[in-house]
Amino acid sequence: MVEHQPVHNSEVYLLGLTPRPTVPPPSPPSPSILRDAEPSTSIDDLCLDDTEDFDDHLEASSLTKQRISGAIHVLNTEATALRSLTHLYKTDATAAQGFDAAVGAITRHNGERSKLVVIGVGKSGHIAKKLVATFNSLGVHATFLHPTEALHGDLGKIGKHDVVLFITFSGKTPELLTLLPHLDVALPVIVLTSHTRRDECEIVRRRQDTILLSAPIHESETVSFGVSAPTTSTTVALALGDALAVVVAQELHSTVTSVFAKNHPGGAIGQAFNKPRQIRDIAVPLSEIPTWSQSSIEPCGADILKMGYDSPSGWVRVGDAIASPGHIRRLNTVHIQRPVSAIPNLAIERGEWISIRADTRISQAAEWLRKPLKSPDYGEAGCNEDSIMAVVENGEIIGVLEAGRLSDWQE
Repeated sequence: MVEHQPVHNSEVYLLGLTPRPTVPPPSPPSPSILRDAEPSTSIDDLCLDDTEDFDDHLEASSLTKQRISGAIHVLNTEATALRSLTHLYKTDATAAQGFDAAVGAITRHNGERSKLVVIGVGKSGHIAKKLVATFNSLGVHATFLHPTEALHGDLGKIGKHDVVLFITFSGKTPELLTLLPHLDVALPVIVLTSHTRRDECEIVRRRQDTILLSAPIHESETVSFGVSAPTTSTTVALALGDALAVVVAQELHSTVTSVFAKNHPGGAIGQAFNKPRQIRDIAVPLSEIPTWSQSSIEPCGADILKMGYDSPSGWVRVGDAIASPGHIRRLNTVHIQRPVSAIPNLAIERGEWISIRADTRISQAAEWLRKPLKSPDYGEAGCNEDSIMAVVENGEIIGVLEAGRLSDWQE
């Protein structure tokens, strides 16, 4: 038998009312004025689950750090090698004696009859070529010789007063060992190598009088970088070669700077050397200034103006007095017919010139001008931009200069 239970639902029944048709709710009113559709934001753009860009940024950042870390490791390794090399030459007697002997061999003829012949292959050959360029720029005659080419006729490059410099990290490069017996026994031979003891180097063992120039590294390049590519070894070889070049040049020349400037006129380095540095470099030579020749007749302002116009430097001399371009430019029309002696501040007598040494640096003189002038050599004097400076060398005036040229000088 089926048991009947009451039925439960959420509908509401109204009893006694007439049934009505079901009507949907009204739609919202439409705007009376149509507007352009506004751009909508994609739901994808609002989603926080997309981390692709973030991962790319992290990956790029990690790659950058890896690159910089690798570079710093190489730089630190090579810097450590140079510090170790410096310590070696400070503390090791064999290394110091070898360097001293190398300098003595290269300078024994004062650089007049001999040259340095640098020999190497591979990366050592490239280091050799760079050192040759450095030696030559410093006024030490040098040339590069490839060992294979030497065995095929280029041995003629080596003169009887020359010095041979081998560059070989291993100290047993086959091409150099093959060449060694063909060198004159009277020629000084230097070997720049990684060995610090004479009995460790094959070239020294085969030629006992060879000068050992040690350039070791603190650890092998395989340990440092995982590959035996010449890196640290070429760095220390180049540094020690540079040290040898500078020391030899300083011993051969009283002023290495002037020699280098002469040998390096081009490029930014040449421009820097050609820039005036001393007062003599910008002074107008006294001998090149035209002089009023009619001693019996005093010139007038018009005469000085014409002479200044014709003078290449713009300066004019009248007896012991001198008229600078600045003073001549300030001539007034009322002064044209007046005699020079009646025109104030035109021709300045020698007693009013301010003396300055020819080798004074221009920057020093400019600073001197900005402060109250007091020279230990010439006493005190008032100086301004209109003052005439007498450039003195060995007690004689060799040129003149308007002090105003120094006011804005910058090196």
